[in-house]
Amino acid sequence: MTVVAIHQPQFLPWLGYFDKLERSDVFCLLDTVQYKKNEFQNRNRIKTADGWQWLTVPVTYRFPQRIYEVGVNQTVDWQRKHLQALKTNYSKAPYFGTYIARYEEFYKQSYEMLVDVNVACIRLLMDLLGLKRKVILASSLKVETDYPTLRLVDICQALEGDTYLSGRDGAKYMNEDMFRSHKIQAVFQDFNHPVYPQCYGPFEPNLSVADLLFNCGPESLTIIREASI
Repeated sequence: MTVVAIHQPQFLPWLGYFDKLERSDVFCLLDTVQYKKNEFQNRNRIKTADGWQWLTVPVTYRFPQRIYEVGVNQTVDWQRKHLQALKTNYSKAPYFGTYIARYEEFYKQSYEMLVDVNVACIRLLMDLLGLKRKVILASSLKVETDYPTLRLVDICQALEGDTYLSGRDGAKYMNEDMFRSHKIQAVFQDFNHPVYPQCYGPFEPNLSVADLLFNCGPESLTIIREASI
C-alpha cells in the first residue's frame, strides 16, 4: 500500500499538517492551484505574552496566479522581523537553544518565490521533528486537469499511490466514486489537537508546529502521533 497525501504548501504549518504528512508515504505539495489571500499559504501563528500573532511572508500577487507563480516581496525585511519575533517570544522556552540556530539559517537565505520559502520551511520542520517522507511538488508532475477530484486522482496515479489520505472534511467536496473507479481507496485524517506545555498562560491551539518544537523538543513528533491514536 502506498499512501499519498496532497495539500497546498503552507508557511510554518500547524501540527495537523505534519500529522497528515507523517501518515503518508508520499506528500504532494499542491502548488498548481490558485493562491488564496488571507489563508495559511504565506502566514501562520505563534504565541506571545499578549496572545497569538501572525508571522507573514509578504508576497507580490496578481489574481488569479497559482501558488507556484507567487513571488516574495523583496522590499520588506520580513526575515529579520520573523526571527526577532521568535527570539522575543520563545527565548524562555525549554528548547529555544536547541533549535534557534536552524531558524537563523533558514531566514538568512534569499527567496524569490513563495513556494521556495514554504518548501524550505516544511523541510526544516520535518528535519527538526525527525520526520522523513518523500515530498513532491505538483508542478513537477504532468497533471493538467483543473477538475478538483480528478486532479487528486491523477496525482495519486502519477505517484503510484493506491490510497489517498484526505483531510477530515474532504468528503464534503470530493467525489469518492471517482476514486473507487480508479481503484484508489480514500481514507480520512482524524487529528485531535493535543494539549502540551506552552509559555504564557492558557493553552492556545492551532499554532505553528514551531510552538510545539520550542516547548517540547524531541517529544514533539510523539505528541503529534498520539493525537491520531
